[in-house]
Amino acid sequence: MIGISKLYCGTVEPSDALRYNRMSSSLPSHLLQFSSDKKPVVVWNMTRQCNLRCVHCYAHAKDHASPDDLTTAEGKALIDDLAAFGSPVILFSGGEPLVRKDLPELADYAVQKGMRAVISTNGTLITAEIARTLKAIGLSYVGISLDGMEEINDRFRGVKGAYQSALSGIRNCQDAGIKVGLRFTINKFNSGEIPSIFKLLETMNIPRACFYHLVYAGRGSKLVEEDSTREETRVIVDMIMDETKRLHDLGLSKEILTVDNHADGPYVYLRLLRENPERAREVLELLKMNEGNSSGRGIGCVSWDGQVHADQFWRHYSFGNIRERRFSEIWSDLSNPLMMRLKDKKPFVKGRCATCRWLDVCGGNFRVRAEAVTGDVWAPDPACYLTDAEIS
Repeated sequence: MIGISKLYCGTVEPSDALRYNRMSSSLPSHLLQFSSDKKPVVVWNMTRQCNLRCVHCYAHAKDHASPDDLTTAEGKALIDDLAAFGSPVILFSGGEPLVRKDLPELADYAVQKGMRAVISTNGTLITAEIARTLKAIGLSYVGISLDGMEEINDRFRGVKGAYQSALSGIRNCQDAGIKVGLRFTINKFNSGEIPSIFKLLETMNIPRACFYHLVYAGRGSKLVEEDSTREETRVIVDMIMDETKRLHDLGLSKEILTVDNHADGPYVYLRLLRENPERAREVLELLKMNEGNSSGRGIGCVSWDGQVHADQFWRHYSFGNIRERRFSEIWSDLSNPLMMRLKDKKPFVKGRCATCRWLDVCGGNFRVRAEAVTGDVWAPDPACYLTDAEIS
C-alpha cells in the first residue's frame, strides 16, 4: 500500500520509522509498511459466507457457510502460531466476517495474544451492540467497503439498501469509539465517485480511506475490461492526491492510501520531484523502506478451509494447509519454488519490469494480475501505468 497522505502531504518522515528500528513488533500501525523484517500481516478469510453479492468479490462469496470453515478451536490455534511467529496484525475478512458468531471471541483472543486485530467488512451487520462489543475487545480498526454513493454502491454490492446499512455501521462504530475507515475498489464505472467519497470523509469525520486498484481474481477476474486504462489511472491517482492535499490544507487530518498497484509509489515521487524536490528525496527514502508489493513475504492469507496463499487474491495456488502444518512452517519453507521466489521477486520478473529503475521501490507489482492476463506469473503487471520514459 502507498500512503498518499504520508508521502505527498508529508505527514511521515523517514526518521519516524527509524526511531523504532523499523521492526514490526515495535512500529505503530501507521508505520508498519516501512518495517525491515516484513513479518506478515495475515488476512484470515474466516468464512466464504456473505449477505451481499458484490460483483468484484475476490473470494467468490456465497450466501451460505462452508462445511470446511475452520472451527473456533482451529482459529485460536492459528492465532497462537501467528502471535508466536511475530505477525503484527490479523485481519479478519470473508465473505463477511460478522456472519460468524465467534468473531468477537476470536478477535478478543488475538488481542489478548498481543496482536492487532482488524476487521474488513461491508458494515451492514454492525449494530450498536456489536460495535460496543468490538470496542470492549480492543479492536484496532474496522474497514468498511463502499464503492461509491448509494446508487453505484448498491449496484456493485448487489443488494438494495447496502449503502444506508453501511453508513449505519460506520455511525455505530463512531458512537462506540472505534477507529473506522472506508475501502473503495476503483474501476471505470465508479472513479467519478471519488470526490464524493472524500466529501463523505469530511461530513462524517471519517479518519481513513483506502483506494484499491482492481485485482483480477474471483468474480473480479471477469472485470478486466472494466478496469481503468493506464491514462485513466493516472488521472485517478492525481485526483486522489489533489483531494488528499485539499483536506490536508483545510487542517483535516485524514490517512489516505492506495492499495494493490505499486506503480503509485514512483508516480507520487515523480510528481513531487516537479513540485517539491526536497520532499521528493525524503519520499524516495520512504518508498525504498516500503519495498513495494509484499505478497508471500509481508502479507499472507489463510482461507476459510485452512489453505495458505501468498495474498487474498491468489486462491488458485496453495502452499499448504494449517490443518496439516502450522502457518509459520509453511511460510518459512523455501523448498517451495514459488514461495522462495516471492521472498525476493526481483531476479525473476520479466520484460519491462526486469529493467525498470523502480524495481526496488515497486517490488515487481502484482504477480497475480500478470498471471491472470498473460498466464505467466513473472510477466509485467498489465496495470502498471508508468511510461517507458518514466521507468528507463
